[in-house]
Amino acid sequence: MIVSIFNDVIGPVMRGPSSSHCAAALRIGRMARDLMDGDFNEVLVEFDVGGSLPNTHDTQGSDMGLFGGLLGWDAADERLPGSPQALRDAGVKIAIETVDVGDPHPNTYRLTLKSEKETRTLRAISTGGGIMEVIDLDGFAVSMTGDCCETLIRADGSADKILAKLNDFKADEIIVHESGDRKLIEVKAATFVGDELLADRCVKRLNPVLPVMSRKDTQVPFRSCAEMLAYDAGKGTPLWQLAVEYEMARGNLSADEVVAKMVEIIQIVRRSIAEGIAGTEYEDRILGHQSGRFDEMMRSGSLLDGGALNRMVLYVTALMEVKSSMGVIIAAPTAGACAALPGTVVAMGETLGLDEEAMAKALLAAGLIGVFITTQWTFAAEVGGCQAECGAASGMAAAALVTLAGGSLPHAIGAASMAFQNLLGLVCDPVGNRVEVPCLGKNTIAASNALSCANMALAGFDPVIPLEEVIDSAMRIGNQMPRELRCTNLGGLSTTPTAKAIEAKLSACRSGCGGCGA
Repeated sequence: MIVSIFNDVIGPVMRGPSSSHCAAALRIGRMARDLMDGDFNEVLVEFDVGGSLPNTHDTQGSDMGLFGGLLGWDAADERLPGSPQALRDAGVKIAIETVDVGDPHPNTYRLTLKSEKETRTLRAISTGGGIMEVIDLDGFAVSMTGDCCETLIRADGSADKILAKLNDFKADEIIVHESGDRKLIEVKAATFVGDELLADRCVKRLNPVLPVMSRKDTQVPFRSCAEMLAYDAGKGTPLWQLAVEYEMARGNLSADEVVAKMVEIIQIVRRSIAEGIAGTEYEDRILGHQSGRFDEMMRSGSLLDGGALNRMVLYVTALMEVKSSMGVIIAAPTAGACAALPGTVVAMGETLGLDEEAMAKALLAAGLIGVFITTQWTFAAEVGGCQAECGAASGMAAAALVTLAGGSLPHAIGAASMAFQNLLGLVCDPVGNRVEVPCLGKNTIAASNALSCANMALAGFDPVIPLEEVIDSAMRIGNQMPRELRCTNLGGLSTTPTAKAIEAKLSACRSGCGGCGA
């Protein structure tokens, strides 16, 4: 799959504490709902004992997202916190079990769905930043990422007659899957295969769940930083412009459409910042409203003089509070790291008196750095620790700040490299099994680090290690990092006496009230 800035890096627009858990799970649920034609009365969810989900599915939003998706809801639907009860109220029996099956990916969902007429199974993985992949349907090995219309046709016996009927259909890809004596024809296309071609066949239609669809023979000008520099050939094209050219090719969009999409995201971010500063409430969280007091002290001159950094801290903390109160955020690149990049860009943009289009261009520049990271590696803390989230976000934010300052292409890449270097090895150890502490501090550190590295790059400091080697180092560190330090609630601050006391208190609250905030 070719990465898209809007699919994989800056987005989705969502609610919930974690994009890996909530947004990806919602997309899995949406595809599972389509597999059942929206008709089911039993759902069995299984998580491998060796993965991250047995300890985190409830508190980090997997249940909320998965059941919201099974209900057909959107990732920004305000009803999401109540989705488990809403699904039960719809007459669906829900069971969640832990199994020992050795799933290689830590974020693996195994679903069995039943109705009066059929039983279906689906296995999918969450790969970071809200992106997921369905890897098995009814025992057929598949690869579905939700970026096209999927028509599925059962063809036990010979598939030749069906394939002959599909000769004139404009498909991006037609795949015949086999499992024993069973066959499944998968048609990937911009539209679904019509009923007129499939009379008397068992057909399922799975709708796309990503904002930018893929198409046959999609080509992008580059996929790595080295390829981008070769493509630029020393012309010094601004990083944001290269990002526009990349996304134009990837999404079949015009330059104006690419910029306009990112301006819409800036506008959502600014509304969420204002909401956070004004004050948020939600029972099932550790921290209450704190950014408002920071705002008051900043305005009165009672804080140490941090210049634009103080505004950045204010906006980052406000966005984190919105996330923790189930408000609308942008995963950028993830929900756990949703504040560092956009909070930094908007704060510095306003400090410099720039308009929303300039901020959008800075986010696009950051998005292209994110393309290089996730093409080569991941944004999933369950795979690589928080270096994959806040570390990546800091590198992206540093490139965005250089863009706001009008810096050169080498300056932007150098800033990204330095910022990412500084946060290599950052572990993911959420307190109370909630994506709040130390996530709040790590987002502000990511922003502060980005500002320092942007200024250093603008001043000509040498990053020494090329960006791609930094990304490769992060991947190797993630592979060496103990499972306990990769968002499992089994190590680091997660296991301190205070963290366990907080977790027990919040768990008792959820048990007593049926789910706080729902």
